[in-house]
Amino acid sequence: MTALMIQGCGSNVGKSLLVAGLCRAARRRGLSVAPFKPQNMSNNAAVTVDGGEIGRAQALQAMAAGLDPVTDMNPVLLKPESETGAQVVVQGRRVAAVRARDYAALKPRLLAPVMESFERLASAHDLVIVEGAGSPAEVNLRAGDIANMGFARAAGIPVILAGDIDRGGVIAQIVGTRAVLDAADAALVAGFVINKFRGDPALFEDGYRLIEARTGWRGFGVLPFFPEAAMLPAEDALDLGGSSGRRPDGAPLRIACLVLGRIANLDDLDPLRLEPAVDLRLVTAGQPIPGDCDLVIIPGTKSTRGDLAFLRAQGWDIDLQAHVRRNGAVLGVCGGYQMLGRTIADPEGIEGPPGETPGLGLLDVATVMRPRKRLTRVRAVHVATGLPIEGYEIHIGETTGPDCARPFALVEGAAEGATARGGRIAGSYLHGMFAEDAFRAAFLGGFGATASIRYGGSIEAALDRLADHLERHLDIGGMFGLAR
Repeated sequence: MTALMIQGCGSNVGKSLLVAGLCRAARRRGLSVAPFKPQNMSNNAAVTVDGGEIGRAQALQAMAAGLDPVTDMNPVLLKPESETGAQVVVQGRRVAAVRARDYAALKPRLLAPVMESFERLASAHDLVIVEGAGSPAEVNLRAGDIANMGFARAAGIPVILAGDIDRGGVIAQIVGTRAVLDAADAALVAGFVINKFRGDPALFEDGYRLIEARTGWRGFGVLPFFPEAAMLPAEDALDLGGSSGRRPDGAPLRIACLVLGRIANLDDLDPLRLEPAVDLRLVTAGQPIPGDCDLVIIPGTKSTRGDLAFLRAQGWDIDLQAHVRRNGAVLGVCGGYQMLGRTIADPEGIEGPPGETPGLGLLDVATVMRPRKRLTRVRAVHVATGLPIEGYEIHIGETTGPDCARPFALVEGAAEGATARGGRIAGSYLHGMFAEDAFRAAFLGGFGATASIRYGGSIEAALDRLADHLERHLDIGGMFGLAR
């Protein structure tokens, strides 16, 4: 088996995009390549062709590799449900919900499925590029580790460490990581890269050589900041900004999206964010919903009742009522759809304490949480336009009520979602709907805006430019030469 692992000096240092770019570079070199992340923590998941779920970043990396996403690419996915607990998904299926303090006891049992998934990928491809999680410098979590050095040791694969110079202190990031690793772990690290550099790389030459001297690790290059990373789907809610920043000529379509505390599947917004005619405003805690917006989107969430309380704590329920009185439109997706109804009941305590919560009352529907999660790719037809939508569903809960008689879409002829007020209020379980160019154009056209991008094509082009960027600035041949 041939594999290479990219670990980082911390979270959000660019590991996911490095792996995506390396996958595209390997593919262009004629290699059969697959991405792999042993353990991921994210509420932004993708539905796989084998009917499970993995982290959104691994789905993007699969696209870079020219593959359909499968559950083996991310065998352990942790989906936070609260500050201290998370849902545990193993090889695409929910197996437990545990508190953080109890996860350490579960980890040793997860190495076997992790290795099983890795070995299947490795036997089917020329190269597997592995992404770590967080940082190997978190040595307090080393016992039973399956995400970083624990996995690298078990699989016997070399590691390249990525440091983020944009946040400062990159010398300390890398040299400090070397200082805290034990000798056997440090021996697996073959080198490092400096990521997100701004300015003249020659000015960092002394620092680069110092890192090599202090660590004994080889440097594989300094990678300049890649602005087009913003075009690619983000996995972490921390990557969301406050606004698209666009002010195109004329009056743009103003869309406000509520950034919930447990926001999920935030990549639903990406096609809208990239449209020049759309001013997408991300409304964060403590901010009011802008009074001049045309559409408010309530997105998915990992904790519907919990985030409904969060929504009310911001006063957004009051803002929404005012928005509707001004004849503004509202779209709820997945958990956001559930919030629009009259009630949300969780009698078995699947997402939190058992109970029932009043909804926003903008749709005459009610939701009951059920243990079985619906995970499926979907081909649907949007009722209002008759246009096809390809997306996916990933939710628990069944929603019924009078407004379901006016569905948002039809899935194999069956009603999906609900609408009211002549379609101005709508809810749907369909994620990924705006990635469909024709549907997005018709949807935006209903607000007098014109769609102008080919979303799928723009992502493919950005991945190619990312690979070009890595080829120019990193010793990719040397990196691939490490794989064994």
